[in-house]
Amino acid sequence: MKKSALVIVFFFFFLSSNHWWQAIFESIFFDCNGAPYVGVADGSIFKWLGRPFGWTEFTVIALCDLSTSKGSEPICGRPLGLKFDLNTCELYIADAYFGLLKTGPNGGVAQTLATSAEGFPFRFLNGVDIDQETGMIYFTDTSAIYQRRNWELSVSTGDKTGRLMLYDPSTKNVTVLLHGLAFANRVALSKDGDFVLVTQTTAKNILSAGRGKAVKLDAQGNFLDVVDGLNPVSHVEQRHGNLWIGSVVNNFVGVILNFV
Repeated sequence: MKKSALVIVFFFFFLSSNHWWQAIFESIFFDCNGAPYVGVADGSIFKWLGRPFGWTEFTVIALCDLSTSKGSEPICGRPLGLKFDLNTCELYIADAYFGLLKTGPNGGVAQTLATSAEGFPFRFLNGVDIDQETGMIYFTDTSAIYQRRNWELSVSTGDKTGRLMLYDPSTKNVTVLLHGLAFANRVALSKDGDFVLVTQTTAKNILSAGRGKAVKLDAQGNFLDVVDGLNPVSHVEQRHGNLWIGSVVNNFVGVILNFV
């Protein structure tokens, strides 16, 4: 593994006087044409148009007052997981409060796909990934008890009610793949689709689910690097050898050039 170049590009979020202060990026993903998108704290999702145009609003979870306070999250939404179906260019969204959503290639107000599984409503949707061959949607529900605005309680109480789930667009059915997860966070499907990885934040490990098995991968795994000045990092997406970084508390999108 070659050493990454310590070149970091920041895309500051000065769209207007109404938006600059709510620029807390947690999700970063790319559309069919390679353009980056981010979900922000007021429930909006923005697309990067490049310089000199900057960011433009692509979709909203709900119509609200653009507030970023925790009390407004159940009203405005909080898009934590974003992923494009590269075949249809549709954007799938795991929103912490509004459930699994979808919007078309041109954006607009998001459409609700699912809000519950096995008779239990989603409480705190978080990560999402897509099998680009089959169109199946993998996503996580961090807790069955605590909402995102109370995430600290999920950590402090040792809550293990998270779930890993599968949504079938053809049948519109949701299947629970794993129960009892400790702060189920991000999810990632392997390149060949043989298994899916889900992070357990409080357990500090990764579960690999596939072929009927679930195994733990501890901190002895392949650790790449620590990038000072970007903490805390809440999401990282690799694209063409660069790492795109989102933070739940900082008002930037960082890019580490030539990371791999």
